[in-house]
Amino acid sequence: MDTTQKPDLSTLPLMAMSEIPTPQPNARHITGLVKDSGKITGYQLSDGQVISKEQGVELARQGGIAAVGIATNQGTEYLKSLPDQSEGNNLGSLPTVTQE
Repeated sequence: MDTTQKPDLSTLPLMAMSEIPTPQPNARHITGLVKDSGKITGYQLSDGQVISKEQGVELARQGGIAAVGIATNQGTEYLKSLPDQSEGNNLGSLPTVTQE
């Protein structure tokens, strides 16, 4: 009898995140990405505020940004979209905005 379990593929994206903060009722959403040479350096929020990547991670950790988790790549923390049924709200699908 085979006792090995196959991973639930719907949970794999969540496993890549180190934290999934609980958003506050008034949490904002990310509506755009600030990029420098193709790399994400910040986020535009649903209230129009533009913040750095580091500020975004901290704000998400405090529950101030909804629908994101925190992941780490080579020691750098960043935000990832929580998986849902829509591709259009994935961070990679959001428009690039200019930082003023």
